[in-house]
Amino acid sequence: MSSILDDVKENLVLLHNLVRNDLKSRYSGSAFGILWAFVQPLVTILVFWFVFQLGFRNSPVEDVEYILWLIAGYIPWTFFNDSVMASSNVMYEYSYLVKKMKFKVWMLPIVKIFSSLYIHLFFVLFVWGMYILYGHAPQWVWISELYYSFCTIVLLIGMAFLLSSLAVFLKDMTQMVAIALQLGFWMTPIFWSDASMKGTILKILQLNPLYYILSGWRDVLIEGIGFWNRPVQETLYFWGFSFVVLVIGIKVYRTLRVHFADLL
Repeated sequence: MSSILDDVKENLVLLHNLVRNDLKSRYSGSAFGILWAFVQPLVTILVFWFVFQLGFRNSPVEDVEYILWLIAGYIPWTFFNDSVMASSNVMYEYSYLVKKMKFKVWMLPIVKIFSSLYIHLFFVLFVWGMYILYGHAPQWVWISELYYSFCTIVLLIGMAFLLSSLAVFLKDMTQMVAIALQLGFWMTPIFWSDASMKGTILKILQLNPLYYILSGWRDVLIEGIGFWNRPVQETLYFWGFSFVVLVIGIKVYRTLRVHFADLL
C-alpha cells in the first residue's frame, strides 16, 4: 500500500492527464460532449421532483421537503454507482495500456474514480444550491460532506482494485456488478429512512458501509450534525470495513496483475 501511495505522489501529473482524457473519451463524438455527464443526473432529479413533489405530493421527511431529503441520498449513491461500474471494466477498456510493460496499471481503477469525482463535486454544489433555493441557510458544517466524499473514495479504491482484477478472469463481472448495484440501491437509504424500517431489518441494513455515508449526508444537511459527532462505533465500523476491502483489493490486484496481459 505504501508503494502505491509513493507512486501516486510521483505520477500526479500523469494521473491528472489520464483523468482528463478519460472524461473526454467518455463522450467523444457526441454533440454536447462532457455536458451529458451532468445532464443525465439532472434530468433524473427533475423527474423525481416532478413525480414525488408535484405528482404524489409526498410529505416532508425529517422536517424537510421530500425532494431535498431524496437528493441528499441520491447524489452520493450516483458517485458510488458510476465509479464501481466504470472501474469494473477498466482493464478491458484500456487493454492497450495494460499490455505495455512499463505502464503503471494500478492507475487505471483510480482514474475511473477521480473521473467520476470531478462530476460528483459539481453535484455537491448543486445540492447545496437546492437547499439554499428552498430557504435553508448555508452552514459551515456542510463542509463535512467533503469528508463523506473522501470516505466514498477510500471504499471505492479497494473495490475498484478487486473488481477490475477479477473482471479480467470473469467475463461476466460487469453484468454481475450491475445486478449487485441494483440490489444495493434498495439496500441503501435512498428511498427509505430509519423510521420506516423495523429494528432487526434496520440493523442488518446498517451493515452496508454506504449507510454511514448517506445517513451522514442527511445528518449534515438536515440536522447540522458534523461527522465528528457521529457515534464512534459507526465510524470505526465503516473505516474498519473500508480498510479490509482496501487490503483485499490491493492483494488481489498484485496477485493477478502478472496475468493481465496474457488474458486481455
